[in-house]
Amino acid sequence: MQQLTKSWLRASDHLANSVLEANRATLAALGFNNGSRSETKQTKPNVKSVAYDEQDWTDTRTVESPEDIQTGDVVTFSKTISEEDVHSFARASGDTNRLHLDDSFASETRFKGRIAHGTLVSGLISAALARLPGVVVYLSQDTRFLSPVEIGERLTAEVEVVEVLDTNRFRLSTAVTNEDEEAVIDGEAVVLVDPTPDGDE
Repeated sequence: MQQLTKSWLRASDHLANSVLEANRATLAALGFNNGSRSETKQTKPNVKSVAYDEQDWTDTRTVESPEDIQTGDVVTFSKTISEEDVHSFARASGDTNRLHLDDSFASETRFKGRIAHGTLVSGLISAALARLPGVVVYLSQDTRFLSPVEIGERLTAEVEVVEVLDTNRFRLSTAVTNEDEEAVIDGEAVVLVDPTPDGDE
Protein backbone atom coordinates (compact mmCIF):
# COMPACT_ATOMS: atom_id res chain seq x y z
CA MET A 1 0.00 0.00 0.00
CA GLN A 2 2.84 2.38 0.90
CA GLN A 3 4.56 1.67 -2.43
CA LEU A 4 1.30 2.35 -4.28
CA THR A 5 0.93 5.68 -2.45
CA LYS A 6 4.50 6.70 -3.35
CA SER A 7 3.91 5.80 -7.00
CA TRP A 8 0.69 7.79 -7.05
CA LEU A 9 2.43 10.84 -5.48
CA ARG A 10 5.27 10.65 -8.04
CA ALA A 11 2.74 10.46 -10.89
CA SER A 12 0.77 13.38 -9.44
CA ASP A 13 3.93 15.49 -9.12
CA HIS A 14 4.88 14.67 -12.71
CA LEU A 15 1.42 15.63 -13.97
CA ALA A 16 1.40 18.89 -12.00
CA ASN A 17 4.86 19.82 -13.32
CA SER A 18 3.84 18.97 -16.88
CA VAL A 19 0.75 21.18 -16.62
CA LEU A 20 2.81 23.99 -15.10
CA GLU A 21 5.39 23.82 -17.90
CA ALA A 22 2.66 23.72 -20.57
CA ASN A 23 1.03 26.79 -19.02
CA ARG A 24 4.37 28.62 -18.92
CA ALA A 25 5.02 27.77 -22.57
CA THR A 26 1.54 28.94 -23.53
CA LEU A 27 2.02 32.24 -21.67
CA ALA A 28 5.42 32.72 -23.34
CA ALA A 29 3.91 32.01 -26.76
CA LEU A 30 1.22 34.61 -26.07
CA GLY A 31 3.80 37.20 -25.05
CA PHE A 32 3.60 37.04 -21.26
CA ASN A 33 6.87 37.29 -19.32
CA ASN A 34 7.07 36.70 -15.56
CA GLY A 35 3.31 37.02 -15.25
CA SER A 36 3.03 40.28 -17.20
CA ARG A 37 2.18 40.83 -20.82
CA SER A 38 5.16 41.80 -23.01
CA GLU A 39 4.85 45.29 -24.50
CA THR A 40 6.29 44.09 -27.80
CA LYS A 41 3.59 41.45 -28.23
CA GLN A 42 0.54 43.15 -26.77
CA THR A 43 -1.71 45.75 -28.21
CA LYS A 44 -4.29 47.33 -25.92
CA PRO A 45 -7.20 45.10 -24.95
CA ASN A 46 -10.11 45.21 -27.33
CA VAL A 47 -12.45 47.33 -25.21
CA LYS A 48 -15.49 45.62 -26.70
CA SER A 49 -14.43 42.14 -25.58
CA VAL A 50 -12.19 40.47 -23.03
CA ALA A 51 -9.66 39.42 -25.71
CA TYR A 52 -6.33 40.98 -26.65
CA ASP A 53 -5.48 41.57 -30.32
CA GLU A 54 -2.33 41.28 -32.44
CA GLN A 55 -1.55 43.13 -35.69
CA ASP A 56 -2.24 40.16 -37.97
CA TRP A 57 -5.60 39.39 -36.39
CA THR A 58 -9.00 40.64 -37.54
CA ASP A 59 -12.45 40.04 -36.09
CA THR A 60 -16.08 41.05 -36.56
CA ARG A 61 -19.27 40.60 -34.59
CA THR A 62 -22.93 41.48 -34.88
CA VAL A 63 -23.74 42.01 -31.19
CA GLU A 64 -22.25 44.36 -28.60
CA SER A 65 -23.84 43.32 -25.29
CA PRO A 66 -24.11 39.91 -23.59
CA GLU A 67 -27.76 40.66 -22.82
CA ASP A 68 -28.50 41.15 -26.53
CA ILE A 69 -27.06 37.87 -27.86
CA GLN A 70 -29.67 36.05 -29.93
CA THR A 71 -30.09 33.49 -32.70
CA GLY A 72 -28.34 34.62 -35.87
CA ASP A 73 -25.56 36.61 -34.19
CA VAL A 74 -22.16 35.93 -35.76
CA VAL A 75 -18.55 36.45 -34.67
CA THR A 76 -15.49 35.89 -36.87
CA PHE A 77 -11.77 35.76 -36.12
CA SER A 78 -8.96 35.57 -38.71
CA LYS A 79 -5.22 34.99 -38.44
CA THR A 80 -2.35 33.38 -40.31
CA ILE A 81 -1.00 30.12 -38.90
CA SER A 82 2.71 30.85 -38.66
CA GLU A 83 5.81 28.74 -38.17
CA GLU A 84 6.12 30.27 -34.70
CA ASP A 85 2.52 29.28 -33.88
CA VAL A 86 3.21 25.64 -34.76
CA HIS A 87 6.43 25.42 -32.73
CA SER A 88 4.94 27.28 -29.75
CA PHE A 89 1.88 25.03 -29.78
CA ALA A 90 4.08 21.92 -29.96
CA ARG A 91 6.02 23.08 -26.89
CA ALA A 92 2.92 24.18 -24.97
CA SER A 93 0.88 21.06 -25.68
CA GLY A 94 3.63 18.46 -25.86
CA ASP A 95 2.34 17.36 -29.30
CA THR A 96 5.70 17.07 -31.05
CA ASN A 97 4.46 14.78 -33.82
CA ARG A 98 7.05 14.99 -36.60
CA LEU A 99 4.23 15.55 -39.10
CA HIS A 100 4.08 19.12 -37.78
CA LEU A 101 7.79 19.76 -37.18
CA ASP A 102 10.00 17.71 -39.54
CA ASP A 103 9.99 18.61 -43.25
CA SER A 104 11.75 15.42 -44.41
CA PHE A 105 9.49 13.16 -42.40
CA ALA A 106 6.30 15.01 -43.38
CA SER A 107 7.19 14.96 -47.09
CA GLU A 108 6.91 11.16 -47.01
CA THR A 109 3.37 11.20 -45.57
CA ARG A 110 0.02 11.44 -47.36
CA PHE A 111 0.18 15.23 -46.87
CA LYS A 112 3.50 15.63 -48.76
CA GLY A 113 4.65 18.21 -46.26
CA ARG A 114 4.17 19.61 -42.78
CA ILE A 115 0.71 20.63 -41.60
CA ALA A 116 -0.55 22.57 -38.60
CA HIS A 117 -1.86 20.71 -35.57
CA GLY A 118 -5.61 20.15 -35.85
CA THR A 119 -6.11 21.33 -32.28
CA LEU A 120 -4.14 24.52 -33.00
CA VAL A 121 -6.45 25.23 -35.94
CA SER A 122 -9.57 24.48 -33.91
CA GLY A 123 -8.26 26.96 -31.33
CA LEU A 124 -9.35 29.71 -33.71
CA ILE A 125 -12.94 28.78 -32.82
CA SER A 126 -12.12 29.51 -29.18
CA ALA A 127 -10.56 32.81 -30.29
CA ALA A 128 -13.78 33.75 -32.10
CA LEU A 129 -15.88 32.81 -29.07
CA ALA A 130 -13.67 35.01 -26.88
CA ARG A 131 -14.79 37.95 -28.99
CA LEU A 132 -18.42 37.55 -28.08
CA PRO A 133 -19.42 40.28 -25.63
CA GLY A 134 -19.11 39.20 -22.00
CA VAL A 135 -17.05 36.43 -20.43
CA VAL A 136 -17.43 33.24 -22.48
CA VAL A 137 -17.12 29.85 -20.79
CA TYR A 138 -16.78 26.78 -23.05
CA LEU A 139 -19.17 23.98 -22.06
CA SER A 140 -18.73 21.64 -25.03
CA GLN A 141 -17.35 21.44 -28.57
CA ASP A 142 -18.02 18.88 -31.29
CA THR A 143 -15.48 19.10 -34.11
CA ARG A 144 -14.97 17.50 -37.53
CA PHE A 145 -11.60 17.93 -39.23
CA LEU A 146 -12.26 18.18 -42.96
CA SER A 147 -8.96 19.23 -44.52
CA PRO A 148 -5.32 19.70 -43.50
CA VAL A 149 -3.93 23.21 -43.02
CA GLU A 150 -0.52 24.16 -44.38
CA ILE A 151 1.72 26.42 -42.34
CA GLY A 152 1.36 29.99 -43.59
CA GLU A 153 -2.34 29.70 -44.46
CA ARG A 154 -4.66 32.47 -43.33
CA LEU A 155 -7.79 31.08 -41.70
CA THR A 156 -11.11 32.46 -40.51
CA ALA A 157 -13.18 31.00 -37.69
CA GLU A 158 -16.89 31.82 -37.70
CA VAL A 159 -19.32 31.07 -34.90
CA GLU A 160 -23.05 31.66 -35.21
CA VAL A 161 -25.67 31.45 -32.49
CA VAL A 162 -28.17 28.81 -33.60
CA GLU A 163 -30.11 28.32 -30.37
CA VAL A 164 -30.66 30.17 -27.11
CA LEU A 165 -30.68 27.43 -24.47
CA ASP A 166 -31.19 29.63 -21.43
CA THR A 167 -30.75 33.28 -20.49
CA ASN A 168 -26.97 33.00 -20.78
CA ARG A 169 -26.37 29.62 -22.50
CA PHE A 170 -26.11 29.28 -26.27
CA ARG A 171 -25.55 26.63 -28.93
CA LEU A 172 -23.43 27.82 -31.85
CA SER A 173 -22.38 26.43 -35.20
CA THR A 174 -18.59 26.58 -35.52
CA ALA A 175 -16.43 26.54 -38.65
CA VAL A 176 -12.91 27.36 -39.79
CA THR A 177 -12.33 28.19 -43.46
CA ASN A 178 -9.22 28.86 -45.54
CA GLU A 179 -8.58 31.74 -47.94
CA ASP A 180 -10.51 29.90 -50.68
CA GLU A 181 -13.50 29.82 -48.29
CA GLU A 182 -13.25 26.02 -48.06
CA ALA A 183 -14.15 24.57 -44.67
CA VAL A 184 -11.25 22.87 -42.90
CA ILE A 185 -13.19 22.35 -39.64
CA ASP A 186 -16.85 22.39 -38.71
CA GLY A 187 -18.89 21.50 -35.67
CA GLU A 188 -20.89 23.05 -32.89
CA ALA A 189 -20.28 24.44 -29.42
CA VAL A 190 -22.27 25.21 -26.29
CA VAL A 191 -21.15 28.21 -24.24
CA LEU A 192 -22.11 30.10 -21.14
CA VAL A 193 -21.80 33.91 -21.38
CA ASP A 194 -21.42 35.86 -18.12
CA PRO A 195 -21.50 39.65 -17.88
CA THR A 196 -18.15 41.44 -18.08
CA PRO A 197 -16.88 42.17 -14.52
CA ASP A 198 -17.56 45.67 -13.17
CA GLY A 199 -14.78 48.11 -13.97
CA ASP A 200 -14.02 46.57 -17.40
CA GLU A 201 -15.55 48.32 -20.35
